[in-house]
Amino acid sequence: MAEAGEIQTNETEVLIVGAGPVGLALAIELGLRGINVTIVELRSRTGAQPRAKTTNVRTMQHMRRWGLAEKLRAAAPLPYDYPTDIVFSTTLYGRTLAVIENAFAGRKCRDPRFPEPAQWVPQYTVEKVLHERIGALPSVRLMSGNSLEDASQSVEGVMATVRDLDSGRRRTVRAHYLVGADGAKSRVREVIGARMTGEHAFALNYNLILRIPELDRTPPARRAIMYWLINRESPGVLSPLDCNGEWAFITRLAPGVTAISDDEAVRRVHAAIGRPFRVGIVARDYWAAHRLIADRYRERRIFLAGDACHLHPPFGGYGMNLGIADGVDLGWKLAAALRGWGGDELLASYEDERRPVHLRTIAEAVENYRTLSDQLLKDDLDAEDAAGERARAAVAKEIVATKTREFDTLGVVLGSRYDGSPIVVDDGSTPPAEHYANFEPSAHPGCLAPHAWLADGSSLYDHFGLGFTLLLLDNTAAALAREIETAASDAGVPLQLLDLRGTGLEALYAAPLALIRPDQFVAWRGADADAADLIRTISGNAHIRSAPQDLAAINDRHNQGLGRVAS
Repeated sequence: MAEAGEIQTNETEVLIVGAGPVGLALAIELGLRGINVTIVELRSRTGAQPRAKTTNVRTMQHMRRWGLAEKLRAAAPLPYDYPTDIVFSTTLYGRTLAVIENAFAGRKCRDPRFPEPAQWVPQYTVEKVLHERIGALPSVRLMSGNSLEDASQSVEGVMATVRDLDSGRRRTVRAHYLVGADGAKSRVREVIGARMTGEHAFALNYNLILRIPELDRTPPARRAIMYWLINRESPGVLSPLDCNGEWAFITRLAPGVTAISDDEAVRRVHAAIGRPFRVGIVARDYWAAHRLIADRYRERRIFLAGDACHLHPPFGGYGMNLGIADGVDLGWKLAAALRGWGGDELLASYEDERRPVHLRTIAEAVENYRTLSDQLLKDDLDAEDAAGERARAAVAKEIVATKTREFDTLGVVLGSRYDGSPIVVDDGSTPPAEHYANFEPSAHPGCLAPHAWLADGSSLYDHFGLGFTLLLLDNTAAALAREIETAASDAGVPLQLLDLRGTGLEALYAAPLALIRPDQFVAWRGADADAADLIRTISGNAHIRSAPQDLAAINDRHNQGLGRVAS
């Protein structure tokens, strides 16, 4: 056995720093494809703070792919039928000013546009479910209580130094690739010298996790996942975390104030509720909102994902979900590179595709942050006279005008696309106009594949594979479909044919053939193509114009070179 401080060596294909939702999502994508993964995580990641509370419809699609959608819903502390509404009122028991229903598309109903509604669930529950999933993947290893100290890279791979916090023992981890999913204070970002640019610390906020049993025994008149409380004494947001009296409360601190006492915190909670219930403080957290993005996401074999490369205010429920999408995008691309069929353009496309989506989403979150509870205040909101009626009507109108986009987000969540991606084949059509709420399903290349429920009750998405899926929608394209299958096989690109002739989906996809990427985005659609060129483009090998056997030889040499650091 090695002594404390002695250096041991481990080998893996992908080293992930950070075992939050982003790192776990990436590990699942890689583990499902048999890639050897090691995750190092500094903290235990347990605690009362829920962090994110919205798992949006796009992330729930991934949960469904991973076999976790129903497990997550069963693990969620709130009941399945709990309404996903947002109530705006003077206090928790005060006058209702406005209600936004079906926030984040969380209503439990069958929707033609997507297979899974959103789920209101604390991030610690999401992480628990994801942890259980990686535990069932034999190629994934989690090293908790370890920190990344340093890393270097060469043409052959990455050499990382990892330290066990309990024993002080250091070990060298050799990997093909390193991914920093290690959050806002990313050590991996420091290693590659990337810088966060933008605006820091808009304001200081105070987050409380509370035990208020009386709220379970005497609940508000209308159940909701958020109560925006608009009053002069204690404007803020109260949210139930379960049905046993555990709540989260967020309030802003005045400029220049950096802390408040527990007595002051309880006073604010009483003022927000409108009644002096017994309040127990479970956890406290100060945080500031930022608008930041890394100047680059990659240095050769080292990548950044999630909060390590983008930060924004937590308004709109985007943060965790945006990071999970990073893990999904990067996961299948790293697997392709490691298995020899993914070319240089495939890994380069990670930043090409994700950065515009990050910028758009950050802008939405900042817009949502412009109007908070204390900015909706008006005189006479509790008045019983005509002045009170006018004040309440005015603030209700303002709420609808300024806050709807925070909770009606499908246009961002499902409508963001990969325009101009080097691994997407543009067909010259016009994509739908971008809108924060209005989501128009489109098979325009670079868009999320339009969803449909099939005659047997299954989701179309249920039939997509871990590789590419070629949708055959019309008899006229059968011969070309066979050519594309052959070209993919010759190049070693995983592709399955899904025969949907006679289902009527050709109208939805506006083409007889559509090629769907492993992440459910449309890579190409049409009725005519050079099959070999198409496969080279979507696999990131567009610069290679050699015969298939030459491409295979190149991949063989690539793998032999990496073999010196492979496990």
